[in-house]
Amino acid sequence: MTSVYEIVDSPLGELLLVGRASATAKGGTALASLSLPGQKGGAVVQDGWRRDPAAFEEIGRQLASYFAGRLTRFDIEYADAGTAFQRSVWRAVEDVPYGRTTTYGEIAAAVGTSAVGVRAVGTAIGRNPLLVVRPCHRVIGTDGALRGYAGGLESKARLLGLEGVLVP
Repeated sequence: MTSVYEIVDSPLGELLLVGRASATAKGGTALASLSLPGQKGGAVVQDGWRRDPAAFEEIGRQLASYFAGRLTRFDIEYADAGTAFQRSVWRAVEDVPYGRTTTYGEIAAAVGTSAVGVRAVGTAIGRNPLLVVRPCHRVIGTDGALRGYAGGLESKARLLGLEGVLVP
């Protein structure tokens, strides 16, 4: 299946959106990846991918609304990815409301993992291919410190500031 992509501007820099055709998604594209500039493990445009701005119009509209402070929850279809454990962690992350934070330990408890499993939860969160729209930036350390964000801690702080969690 051919991937489509688009690059959109944001307060964090240019975001790379990658998608796959979906009969059920708004605009016909399920989002497979959203990468920030310089993101650790982020997607890069591959040979054979096709740039298709129209495929991402709805996603782009929602991102613009989020960055303008008007959207608090995304309504985007995601392409299937990850292991069963990763998907369970990502679903728990999606349940963290706008303007709130949670801890890695609380996510571990939500997915039924013991305190020993917190490290595995952190690894799963670190492999989230959908930064911003799947809000892993809302997961912080038990001590309130910002920890481990693939898009960089500066981006994590900016997103939490946008949501009113941190005062810039």
